[in-house]
Amino acid sequence: MNNRVNCQTLVKRYKHFSHFSMIILSFFFGFTATHAATEQPRAVWYRYYDQKGIANISSSVTPAHIRYGYEALDRNMQVIKRSKPYNVEADLRQSSQRQAAARQREQDLKLKRAYGNTAIATEKQNQALLGIKKQIMVQQDQLKQLQSDRILFKRQEMEYLRKGETTIPQRLKDQLKQNEQNIDDMKQNLTALQNNYRSTQEHYSNIISRLKALE
Repeated sequence: MNNRVNCQTLVKRYKHFSHFSMIILSFFFGFTATHAATEQPRAVWYRYYDQKGIANISSSVTPAHIRYGYEALDRNMQVIKRSKPYNVEADLRQSSQRQAAARQREQDLKLKRAYGNTAIATEKQNQALLGIKKQIMVQQDQLKQLQSDRILFKRQEMEYLRKGETTIPQRLKDQLKQNEQNIDDMKQNLTALQNNYRSTQEHYSNIISRLKALE
């Protein structure tokens, strides 16, 4: 009786062990198949066609491959990747574009460090333009005064001529000459200030526009 029980127990344990082993083996083979399916094939050969259409195959990429463009092949001679021919002009254009983009990024960083944002840049613009505008107003007032002085000096000159005097006092001549020179200088100063106002306005407008694009 005991022998029969022991035999039945052993049979049950064997069946349980066999079932567990099958599960382990199924998992192992399934993992191996999945890994093999996802593993990317390696390039073994590299093929290019020259200007005559002749295929050239080698185990490494040569300058000729790069010049004509090439195909990467696996061990079964199946194409796994294609590379376009190298274009000198296109590469030069891209190089110039990359350099321009790098310069622009550098300028943008400088703007961010100098101004931070459009609000600060706008405030600095207003301060700069207000300072120039005040200088223009002062220069305009001085110009008006010089022009008023000139009218006075010219009246004195006309008074001497009306009296029939042929000689104008040297002092009045000097005043007229100095007044004329001052008026010319003042007009040049005003022109320079007005140009400075416009260039400053344009300068800050470009900065603010660029900062808006960065925000």
